[in-house]
Amino acid sequence: MKRLKKIAIAFLIVTSVVVFTAFNDKVNFEIIKNLDIYYSLFRELNVYYVDEINPSEVIKKSIDAMLNSLDPYTVYIPESQIEDFRFMTTGQYGGIGALIQQRNKEIMISEPYEGSPAQKYGIQAGDVILEIDGKSIQGKKVDEISEILKGQPNTSITIKLRKAITNQIETLTIQRQEIKINNIPYYGIIEQNIGYIYLSNFTENATADFVKAYKELQNQGMQQLIIDLRGNPGGLLMEAVNLMSLFVPKGTLIVSTKGRIKEWEKEYRSTTAPLDVNIPIAVLVNSTSASASEIIAGAMQDLDRGIVVGQRTFGKGLVQTTRDLSYNAKLKVTTAKYYTPSGRCIQAIDYSHRNPDGSVGKIPDSLINAFKTSRGRIVYDGGGIAPDLNVEPEKLSPLTEALVEHYVIFDYASKFRHENPSIEGLNNVFVSEKVYQDFVKFAMSYKFDYQTQSEVALEELTASLKEDKYYDMTKDNLEALKKQIQHNKEQDFKLFEKEIRQLLFEEIASRYFYQKGRILAMLRDDPVLSKAKEILTNQSEYKKILNQP
Repeated sequence: MKRLKKIAIAFLIVTSVVVFTAFNDKVNFEIIKNLDIYYSLFRELNVYYVDEINPSEVIKKSIDAMLNSLDPYTVYIPESQIEDFRFMTTGQYGGIGALIQQRNKEIMISEPYEGSPAQKYGIQAGDVILEIDGKSIQGKKVDEISEILKGQPNTSITIKLRKAITNQIETLTIQRQEIKINNIPYYGIIEQNIGYIYLSNFTENATADFVKAYKELQNQGMQQLIIDLRGNPGGLLMEAVNLMSLFVPKGTLIVSTKGRIKEWEKEYRSTTAPLDVNIPIAVLVNSTSASASEIIAGAMQDLDRGIVVGQRTFGKGLVQTTRDLSYNAKLKVTTAKYYTPSGRCIQAIDYSHRNPDGSVGKIPDSLINAFKTSRGRIVYDGGGIAPDLNVEPEKLSPLTEALVEHYVIFDYASKFRHENPSIEGLNNVFVSEKVYQDFVKFAMSYKFDYQTQSEVALEELTASLKEDKYYDMTKDNLEALKKQIQHNKEQDFKLFEKEIRQLLFEEIASRYFYQKGRILAMLRDDPVLSKAKEILTNQSEYKKILNQP
């Protein structure tokens, strides 16, 4: 306690020197007073609380709660989480190279990365982790297991698994490696002369990776380009600026930032000679395209350089800067906001309340401001970037959602992979009628159910009628209606066969060809991609959207 008090006093002295030079006396007094209250509160808590407490854990929770009251992106990063922070900025980490998720009370491998130690040692999607280095992981959460699996490259880790399908127990000693998440998991010529580049992150070297892919497509005869930013959470600001610089004249304003401190008011312009200022471009976005992705979408739109297709983006326009703290910890603090070339703020007006899918939802007209693009088109702020062509994703049926939620499609793909160890090329991954009927038989053996919207609505109506005391006079009609609308699994497997086949195809493709296979499978039946291709192949319509003569 004496040592803790000395540290607190030293901290208060240093803080007082800083705040006296930066704030007026009133603000300075409030800061020192509340820091003193915090120290004395923690001292009493540590001495008198009924159970022993973990000081590091309790203080981290108090810091997290304080920062969470500001915005979702200002966070405290203790030394133990520096590896995660490094991964966010570089796309690199030391580990076995596999995605994990919680299924019921178990931790399961959802997908190994292609070429990773996990894949080389035969770890497959559906395998369940039982022990790590001889210790049971029962009761641990995904983030805890993720931390244990990570470590310095060339160090060993022993993992006990229960294999998917066979349930055999297997123990593997795996050497960790430097894992680099590919910024561009897939690119290619997808139709006629249309090039396609899927950009998953804006970590270090994203632009260099993009240029390499672009030049290869150019050599293959590319004349139009689709940049897919769907699901891209963003990353480094300068990677977005550098990438956009490839397609606009040198000196063009791409994005600006504004903050409370003068040093954060900056303009970011293209500083290099572009690759191509004329190639027609379509940028694909959705509700999970965020931050650096929104810089690209907003600049493409405001500069009338390309069309944006899909759904409104996430609306994450806050700039974070990292500050070093004591004991190798860091503070990632929001210091500014992003603004597109027309002056629009990307940040959602209310970032604390979102739809379940993370989107910003409907914004009242009274809170939206109009801006103009380079050619005078009207665009709006209010949260994220609204596409030039809105293409809503098709909503899955209740049956399909249940098949995903209960891992029925996932497990069948594992079964398929087990029964068919190898397939020559993605084109040979085909969900035939025989395969689909086998899947239906497999699915019907699962104990799962679902409710249609009609059934939910009828339940709500029944509850309301009971509350209003009209149920007795209507119950016969309600029962008759219930029988009429009650779902039938066998009929629904026929009715929604197309969408189920597509998801089954994507999952099976990922078992053989990993992330690249899943992306290629998704592109087979993609309404957003189809709309982009349609516009790019119709140059008069493309120019009309951009108001070009």
